[in-house]
Amino acid sequence: MVAETENVVVSVDTGHARLNELGYKQELKRDLSVISNFAFSFSIISVLTGVTTLYNNGLQFGGPTVMIYGWFIAGFFTMFVGLSMAEICSSYPTSGGLYYWSAKLAGPSWAPFASWLTGWFNIVGQWAVTTSVDFSLAQLIQVIILLSTGGKNGGGYEASKYVVIGFHGAILLMHAALNSLPISWLSFFGQLAAAWNVAGVVILMIAIPLAAKEKASAEFVFTHFNTDNGDGINSRVYIFVIGLLMSQYTLTGYDASAHMTEETKDADKNGPRGIISAIGISIIFGWVYILGITFAVTDIPYLLSSENDAGGYAIAQVFYQAFKSRYGNGIGGIICLCIVAVAIFFCGMSSVTSNSRMAYAFSRDGAMPFSSMWHKVNKQEVPINAVWMSAFISFFMALTSLGSLVAFEAMVSIATIGLYIAYALPILFRVTLARNSFIPGPFNLGRYGILVGWIAVLWVITISIMFSLPVAYPISTETLNYTPVAVGGLLILTVSAWILRARHWFKGPVTNIHN
Repeated sequence: MVAETENVVVSVDTGHARLNELGYKQELKRDLSVISNFAFSFSIISVLTGVTTLYNNGLQFGGPTVMIYGWFIAGFFTMFVGLSMAEICSSYPTSGGLYYWSAKLAGPSWAPFASWLTGWFNIVGQWAVTTSVDFSLAQLIQVIILLSTGGKNGGGYEASKYVVIGFHGAILLMHAALNSLPISWLSFFGQLAAAWNVAGVVILMIAIPLAAKEKASAEFVFTHFNTDNGDGINSRVYIFVIGLLMSQYTLTGYDASAHMTEETKDADKNGPRGIISAIGISIIFGWVYILGITFAVTDIPYLLSSENDAGGYAIAQVFYQAFKSRYGNGIGGIICLCIVAVAIFFCGMSSVTSNSRMAYAFSRDGAMPFSSMWHKVNKQEVPINAVWMSAFISFFMALTSLGSLVAFEAMVSIATIGLYIAYALPILFRVTLARNSFIPGPFNLGRYGILVGWIAVLWVITISIMFSLPVAYPISTETLNYTPVAVGGLLILTVSAWILRARHWFKGPVTNIHN
């Protein structure tokens, strides 16, 4: 867009202009390129983080076959979700992202409730992502220390759950401090994180199979289906479904590109590009990483055993064993784990960035307790209070691990299912209530928008059911899958708060440009 004043021609950023049209002032610094926007989502998806964290799950439920082929199945349908989100993002490039889209697409009568429900599922899901990412880094640090001091079978140091939670708190403190820096610094770190993830995958997929003396055959990697899960599940279809969790958990967080749109140049074009490219490139590099590591897998029961040197942390044992078998010590494997740890650190950093922008936007519209505090920005145009609040909430969510790992895992399940429900709601409104009224932005799917949207919604319904199924039989309090309890609890709390109080005062997104 170009504005002419006498003989002076002033170029106006299209994202800035669209934000003003939507009724919002430009308060955050608009300094991110399309590469920076992509980098935030790519480093939150972080294949090194998701695959490493849940590789045990993939090995236990189905093994190589589920991981190799399940990755493409999850990736294929995730792209439909991403395409639908990108189309909506192009029309509404605001930091509020999903909840703002729901308000606009649900129509005037449904807008406040649609916005409220989507917003709370989005922000709680985001906090759960940060909690799970930083807690998994704390656990990996504990495993690195264990292996560095001799391993479980060599008298290595095993940190208690209190030490692990201390690591978690220290990591969050560093992430909050980094996110207090100006956006130009975060842009640099985001691009560094993206480069680190790409380089890390390339290094590890080459180094680990090369170092390993014993390698899996191509037949094993591409055809072996592990049914020996020790949890009483024998159905191959059932096992395949549960094994998909690794892939689907990894392919989340790309809504970050939408939450960063108020800081992205030409956001109505570059926000959608960030979403789609982050998913597409992650699918390629994730598969390459899984393939490379799995060629070093020869004994699945031993890798999953709590009696191995890494205490049952499968990927750590793969790395350690590969180098120890060839060189007599596992130092190379520990260095490889440190490469993964840095990627997870960057993932958590970008996750806090995304959390804070969502909290900033949601509180700007008055949806959160003490909203006036959370949407304040400092002199560097950073929503500083929202940054620190997000870090504190993620720390308190992790405290459940001290009482019960089952409770912690249930809460973290909101990171996958809760977040995907928030992704699906605006898409559902787009293909139903706004089917004929939706006005697309520069990026649009044309006549395929409705079809792509319905496939995305049906996929989210499918994975919500799949990941709520029991993962062990017989079912007891220790083996029950608490995912539906956690997600259902969040739904009950959100709807109850709406009925009892919020419906009287929350009117949906509130513009702050007054003519």
